[in-house]
Amino acid sequence: MFTANDFIPSSYSQTIEKGSFEWSAPSNIALVKYWGKKANQIPANPSVSFTLKNCKTITNLVFTKKNNSENFSFDLLFEGKPKEDFKPKIQKFFERIEKYLPFLKDYYFTIDTQNTFPHSSGIASSASGMAALAMNLMSLEKALNPEMSEDYFYQKASFLARLGSGSACRSVKGKIVAWGSHVNIEGSSDEFGLEFPYSIHKNFKNYQDTILLVDKGEKQVSSTVGHDLMHNHPFAERRFAQAHENLDKLINIFENGNLEAFIEIVESEALTLHAMMMTSTPYFILMKPNTLEIINAIWKFRKATQIPVCFTLDAGANVHVLYPENVKDEVLQFIQDELVGYCQNAQYICDEIGEGATKINSFI
Repeated sequence: MFTANDFIPSSYSQTIEKGSFEWSAPSNIALVKYWGKKANQIPANPSVSFTLKNCKTITNLVFTKKNNSENFSFDLLFEGKPKEDFKPKIQKFFERIEKYLPFLKDYYFTIDTQNTFPHSSGIASSASGMAALAMNLMSLEKALNPEMSEDYFYQKASFLARLGSGSACRSVKGKIVAWGSHVNIEGSSDEFGLEFPYSIHKNFKNYQDTILLVDKGEKQVSSTVGHDLMHNHPFAERRFAQAHENLDKLINIFENGNLEAFIEIVESEALTLHAMMMTSTPYFILMKPNTLEIINAIWKFRKATQIPVCFTLDAGANVHVLYPENVKDEVLQFIQDELVGYCQNAQYICDEIGEGATKINSFI
């Protein structure tokens, strides 16, 4: 297993004047939630997530060698148009990772990015966006150092993505990804995400995630502010211990396929995340009335039909409806009949488990 020091290169064997890469990286949805962090984007507790397939960011990186190496030089485009308000985040990201990618000041970069999901849909794009950028930068480093192993490539990409946005490290590789040191997950690390190393029951193959867009507005509380609220939180230590316990349970559930136990943990984790926000100082209620309407409708439908459908939530009002592929038709009919009316402009997105980042193009 690699450590942060292993990601500091000594030298490069190749020189490259210009070129471009293009990668897509998906969003992910945490089952055991990461909430609370230490310095340098280190998580306060481990988490595990489903990697999504359709909700992704596509990023094209064009690079040209410069005459001087004094500053970072880049332009950021979103859907082909300049996006000045996002540049400070990229600047900060480059500052964080320069130690690990010392070529960054040698090039002028054009970063052109777009999302496959609607803009301002309330779906966090920082995970997919930072993961896609990290994959492109690692492609350039691999071109400068062709001897790089595949394991090193993906672990370092996840490590770099984490320094841009914590959960981005779970969007690089794997269907189910664990992040954060956990005693019973071999190879787990606070530094990068790890493709879940144990067997996965067929019940979880092609698991579905339909995202109900309850509120498409700006996030009420930024992730950074939300994580900071866990410092001195009265229930923080018990919450961190609970995450370890739930991750332990999920290891067995993923192997034995117990959907009832899976539902219990996933829904509890979602509500615990929101409970942490409601009991912080200052306190916030991130759900909307329609979020609660959807949750109650899901509980009623599950009880009446015994269909193993459940919900999870991010730090917002939107609802991720999770269910096995073999009940897809029944659940989508239920969503159409009973839940669409609670969505803003009747909008929802159908997604499912994916594999992680994908290389689209490269020109050197």
